[in-house]
Amino acid sequence: MIEYLAYVIFVTVSWMMSIYGFNFYYLFFRSINNKNGKQLIMKNSSYNGDGKGNGEMVLSLNNNNNNNHDLNLPYVTIQLPIYNEKYVAERLIKAVCRMDYPKDRMQIQVLDDSTDETREICSELVEYYKARGYRIEHIWRSNRAGYKAGALKEGLKKADGEFIAIFDADFVPPPWFLKRVIPYFADKRIGLVQCKWGHLNEDYSTLTQAQALSLDFHFTVEQKAKSLTHLFMNFNGTAGVWRRSCIDDSGGWHIGTLVEDLDLSYRAQMKGWKCMYLDDVVINAELPVQINAAKRQQYRWAKGSIQCAIKLLDKIILSKHLSIDTKVQAFIQLTRHVVHPLLLIQFLLLPLLLAMNYNIYPIQSAPLSPLIAYAILGPGFYMYVMRRLWPDRWLSRMKAYFFLILFFTGISVSNTIAVFDALLGSRSEFHRTPKFGIVKRGEDWRGKDYVLPFTKTTLLEIFFAGYGIVGIFISIFNGNAVYAPLLALQTSGFIYIAALSISHSIFNNRSRVDNGARGRVRDGSSIRSEVDYSYVGGIGKGRDGDKDKGNDNIERGVEAGVGYGMKHYRLVLGGILALLMFGVVMAYIGYASSVYPLEKARGYIAVAVTSNSPTTMLEYVLEIEQLVPEKGNPVWVFPTPRTDFGMMHKSIDEIKERLKVIATLPRDSEAFNTGMSDVRGQLAQLEDNIREAVPYVYVSFQNVVLSAIWITVILAIFTLMKRSKARIERLEDVESERVGSS
Repeated sequence: MIEYLAYVIFVTVSWMMSIYGFNFYYLFFRSINNKNGKQLIMKNSSYNGDGKGNGEMVLSLNNNNNNNHDLNLPYVTIQLPIYNEKYVAERLIKAVCRMDYPKDRMQIQVLDDSTDETREICSELVEYYKARGYRIEHIWRSNRAGYKAGALKEGLKKADGEFIAIFDADFVPPPWFLKRVIPYFADKRIGLVQCKWGHLNEDYSTLTQAQALSLDFHFTVEQKAKSLTHLFMNFNGTAGVWRRSCIDDSGGWHIGTLVEDLDLSYRAQMKGWKCMYLDDVVINAELPVQINAAKRQQYRWAKGSIQCAIKLLDKIILSKHLSIDTKVQAFIQLTRHVVHPLLLIQFLLLPLLLAMNYNIYPIQSAPLSPLIAYAILGPGFYMYVMRRLWPDRWLSRMKAYFFLILFFTGISVSNTIAVFDALLGSRSEFHRTPKFGIVKRGEDWRGKDYVLPFTKTTLLEIFFAGYGIVGIFISIFNGNAVYAPLLALQTSGFIYIAALSISHSIFNNRSRVDNGARGRVRDGSSIRSEVDYSYVGGIGKGRDGDKDKGNDNIERGVEAGVGYGMKHYRLVLGGILALLMFGVVMAYIGYASSVYPLEKARGYIAVAVTSNSPTTMLEYVLEIEQLVPEKGNPVWVFPTPRTDFGMMHKSIDEIKERLKVIATLPRDSEAFNTGMSDVRGQLAQLEDNIREAVPYVYVSFQNVVLSAIWITVILAIFTLMKRSKARIERLEDVESERVGSS
């Protein structure tokens, strides 16, 4: 019964995942045949009106741009939501101010919620450009109410533009952006124009290559397929322009979800507005280079999408004005992140079904069919897509695709937590994705602010990695090696993400010495360090004595403390890796010593029941006797005689004695045939008892206790690592304050 239930869940999950996978193929073919966007491509455009929203936009093909046309351009408000972005804020503001759009028709809002020196950077830049004739203002809030959506909503109160362009801090819009995009609003049905994201640092690492390919698939396939059709497309939060009247008509920015962009774009399309995607207008942006930052971004997108599904799906499904395929596509897009928990369920169930020797496929060669289908519809189809979309670089994209599989599998742990957080209605705090201004291969980000530590999610990633390794062994030893490559690929994803999570969190002692003002707060003052100068490094001079000598003592104390902390931190990290390897080895030894013999015994039983010779059958029974434990019951809660190894041995003894008697009977006698039939029945019953016992061997009392101890030790080590890191941070705060005051 348990095996059957697990099998039904496994098959159901597999089919659900397939639906989401096939939907990508459907959108791909729609994208290459979407003619709507192509019909609106224009060479030059102009705007006829009074510049205050009282005119209309018209297409003007084959006209040369000149200053007279600039006089008819509409007012545009550019909103730049920023929160603690000291490494990229200046790059963004300078890029926006370089736009070749009339200064008197371009309003720039720096929506700054920063609590660090980003606030001073933005303020100085705003004053600089304001003195040069730009209509630019620095809007700072004393709280982050509503997070990004709240900042956009606040800025909209002071916006006078007919159109609203939005850029996140990690984007670098080109000078020609507004003049290229605004003319598409000649069609008054269009409420949003979304542009394609480019990548400043795609080749920085395998991680950035994987993220870049994922985003390229989204824009070039999904967004292009839905642009200007009855299918809903989404605003990506940045690199796009809204019609102000569309935002107002759709109810404005809501702050109830983590993806205010998806929320507003769906509400706008439900109101009848059209959204357009421009595949040939590319706005470059910085990809997250730290895995913990990338996981945070993916977590926010996953949780926010499910929140929007909860908020909007009932209205979409019950709408009388939307077609069936519009509703289906909306459902798939809003719920797409449920693929992550489904993947984990599938990953957990497959080794269990293999361990129970459940006949997943009734035909012997059938296990090959899903793997062949996976190869064709997975890598095979994606290779076709990449050759079609990027014919000159599809080979390099295939490499990125391999790491994208690892990335997608590994982040399924974090995204599963995000899905359940959304379903359970947990508090929606907006955590931004840190950016470090990294655009070239080899640039270092580890010594900068905003570096994120690994979280307890890494423990789950390590668990799934270890579980996958055990699953590979199970598939091989149980004669189902055909599943080993699939399990190995998924396991590699968990190892890849867990390894990056740990290695990207190793603390660098340059972390805050070079930025000076980590301790600044909203009023520009400095926070006093938590560490008393007189006790740094055990040196008790410098507080009331000679200042220079005290500074020297502090510096030596910080260096000594940081050095000790880094050494301690790395030793603990090495301990975690060693403990992980120890756990994997012990899991393998445990499987080889307790589970594998039982599986081998079942194999001997399968061969024995096919034999017509009582002597040969007896030889196999003697082998089985050596493999089955002499006593004990793996079911430690409500045990039954069926799973008692002592009772199994009694059955084996009966079979042995009976075979010895049968061996003396004539082969053509009725007693011989009846005896052999009875023995086969006893062997079949023994095989059923062993199969029933095997799952409980995995979760025996001993294994549960050992696993609990193993996880507890890892948690303890993680706690020590956090304390070690906190010590380093406190010591370096002393150095930062000293440098700032000198």
